[in-house]
This record gives sequence, structure tokens and C-alpha cells, in this order.
Amino acid sequence: MSDLNTSAPLHFNEKHSLGLRIWHWLFFALITSTIFIVLLASTLFRTRNNTTLVRDQLQQKGIAVNQDEARTVAHAFNDRLWYLHTWIGYFICAFLLGRFILEILQPSEEKLRHRIRNAMGLIPTSPEQRIERQHYIRVKWTYLVFYCLILIMAFTGIGLAFEGVPLFKSMHGSLKQLHSFTQYLIYGFILFHLVGVILADAGKYPGLISGMIHGKKRL
Repeated sequence: MSDLNTSAPLHFNEKHSLGLRIWHWLFFALITSTIFIVLLASTLFRTRNNTTLVRDQLQQKGIAVNQDEARTVAHAFNDRLWYLHTWIGYFICAFLLGRFILEILQPSEEKLRHRIRNAMGLIPTSPEQRIERQHYIRVKWTYLVFYCLILIMAFTGIGLAFEGVPLFKSMHGSLKQLHSFTQYLIYGFILFHLVGVILADAGKYPGLISGMIHGKKRL
């Protein structure tokens, strides 16, 4: 007998396990921190933006350096940020693996694939329920797309971090382009997700955000 629910309405205020809630907020912190670091490395601490500043500051102290020497100093600060970005990337890879493990260990009714399958098996009894079902399924599928994007970022990031490996060395240009392009898709998803969750919590689904803290289902 199928365990699909064909009558109960769908609701975004769902129960979440403690493990998933901890994973969600720690993963959010990792993603936020790496975005912040990339922003700093690409703007305020960008080597090209600080080379002249370093040279001028040293000259004011009576230390004469040429452009290349000043660039080396400026690049050292930029390198520190990218080094930190790489290590956060390792943690993101570990957390991505942890998410797959959580999906296996979670109670059946809390598994993402179960919720999608349950929604697809739902028989709408009204136009409103049909619209709600379609919206629910789209949202859940976007989560899967997000995980795929993170997986691409993780693979390409590992390839860039271990560029000395012959396989990755031959793919360096393609990996860098794909890594750079995918980050913008992830930024777009995060912005879309935050706006959507805030609007939903303030509108039709109050308690949606707090539910990811205390884990209780609220109807």
C-alpha cells in the first residue's frame, strides 16, 4: 500500500529535526561568511586597488618601494582572505556531505524526497489546493537545485584548491569560470529564498522562521 497522503493539505510550517535545524543555521553562517569574504577580497582588499596605497604609505614613512614590491605587500592581504575562503569551502563540502547523511537518517516524514513525493501524490480538491500544491512542489524542487549548485561549487572549489593535481590542472580555466558563474546563481537563490521566507512568515505562514529554530510544526 502506498504511504502517500492524497487528502491532507500541504503546509510550509513543517516539523524539522534538531539535526537539520543545527545544520541549516550553521550552513547559513558558513555561506554568509564566505560571501562576505569574497566581497572583501574582490573590493576593499583587491590587490590592484591597494598597490598604490601601500606604496604611498611606505613612501610617507621614508621607505622607497617600486610598484611590484608594493603589489607583493598588497597581494599578501588578499591572499589571506582567499586562504580563509578556501578553508570555509572545506567546511561547506563537509556540511554538504552531512546534509546527505541527514537525509538518510531523518524520520521518513521529514525527508525532503518524501515530502516532494507526498505532495506529488496529493489529489487537489479545490483550485486553491491545486495552486498551493504546485507552489509547494516548486519550492521543494528549488531546494534540490540549490543543493546541486552547492555541489558544483564544492567540486570546482576543490579543483581550484588542489590545482597542482594533474587532472585539476588541465581543467583549471573551466573550473574557475564555472565556479565564478555558479556563485551568482547561488547569490540569486539566497536572495530569493530570504525574501520569500520573510514574506511568507509575515503573511500566510506566520512562524515559518521560528519553526526552523524550535522545530515544531505550526498549523
